[in-house]
Amino acid sequence: MSAVAPTSPSLRPRQELIRETGSDIPPLEAGDRLSRAEFHRRYQAMPRVRKAELIEGIVHMPSPVKLSQHSEPHGRLVTWLFVYADAVKKTQASDNGTVLLDFDNEFQPDVCLRIRPEFGGQSRTTADDYVEGAPEMAVEVSSSSASYDMFTKKTAYRRNGVREYLVWLTRESRLIWWHLVEGEYVEIQPDTEGILKSTVFPGLWLHAEAMLEGDLGRVLNVLQAGLAAPEAQAFSQ
Repeated sequence: MSAVAPTSPSLRPRQELIRETGSDIPPLEAGDRLSRAEFHRRYQAMPRVRKAELIEGIVHMPSPVKLSQHSEPHGRLVTWLFVYADAVKKTQASDNGTVLLDFDNEFQPDVCLRIRPEFGGQSRTTADDYVEGAPEMAVEVSSSSASYDMFTKKTAYRRNGVREYLVWLTRESRLIWWHLVEGEYVEIQPDTEGILKSTVFPGLWLHAEAMLEGDLGRVLNVLQAGLAAPEAQAFSQ
């Protein structure tokens, strides 16, 4: 007998979802318009829901994640950024961590990198262990350039001062990395060797072609070269 696919939380009967929360707190449903406080309250009451986001006041509940279009690229980006954060202790990387961005937005970026608050970072850590405010860098894996990652979320990130934003468009096999210049996102261009370099995190170098091709060894070799550069050494100390 074939396995039955799990039902999306947004498609299940409302009373069943209310019973699951164990309280009278209404469940989250895709398309709900909520304040961030109300979204957070309902999300915390639904521990079986692995990912939900409030984007410009509207609840989004993503579909199940596909292997080649999301989870594998996600893993490569996590590896790249966590290796950097391990080498540069004043930074902190997170995987799918909740970011309380502003009153209308509560995101779970696929990966983000920030300067720790005690070293002058622009985000904070709340008493209940969430990131509040804008991390210096957000990264999203997106299956299409028509995705809200490329428009609505990008606008919210820019407006709140997320200084760099990287999107991997998996269906189009493209990486786009923007940095904030006078309130607008400007795309970072590769150097003559095809390497993209962060303007916020010295030594955070990315060989885009190698990342797209799944050559993680080459990606990490280029990153190590970046970490060995004088400006990265100075930043890490």
